[in-house]
Amino acid sequence: MNLRERINLDVKNAMKAKETKKRDALRLLTSAFKQIEVDERKELNDDDIIKIIQKQVKSRNDSIAQYKKAGRDDLVQVEIDEIAFYMPYLPAQLSDDELSSTIKEIITKVGAITMKDMGKVMGIASKELAGKADGKRINECVKKLLG
Repeated sequence: MNLRERINLDVKNAMKAKETKKRDALRLLTSAFKQIEVDERKELNDDDIIKIIQKQVKSRNDSIAQYKKAGRDDLVQVEIDEIAFYMPYLPAQLSDDELSSTIKEIITKVGAITMKDMGKVMGIASKELAGKADGKRINECVKKLLG
C-alpha cells in the first residue's frame, strides 16, 4: 500500500470513528495532493507526497509562531493537533546526535573547514538528509560544526 492509499484509508477510518479533527486534517492533505496533480499535471509518488506533507508541517509550525505572538493559544492547539496527524506519514526524524555525526561525515567528505564552505556542505546534506531532518535543523547543525 502506498502512502496516498494509506492516507485515504485513514480518512475513511476517521470518518467511521467520528474523529472530525483527524478527518479534516487529512482531507486538507488530500486536497493539497490533488492541487499539485492538477497544477503540474503529474501523478504523485511517495517522495512527492512526503515533500507536500513536510511543507504542510512547516507551514503549521510557522503559523504556531505567529499565533503565539498574537496570544491565540486556541489556534496554536489546532495547529499542533494537525501536525500530530501528519507526523506518522513522514520518515523517522534523525536525533540530534545522528544528525551531527552525519553532517560531520559530509564535512570530512567535502573537505570543508570554514563557514565559507557551508554552501558545499548544505547542498550535499540537504539531498542526503531529505525527509530525515528539517532544513532549519540541518542549517543550524552545519553552522555549529563549521563555526
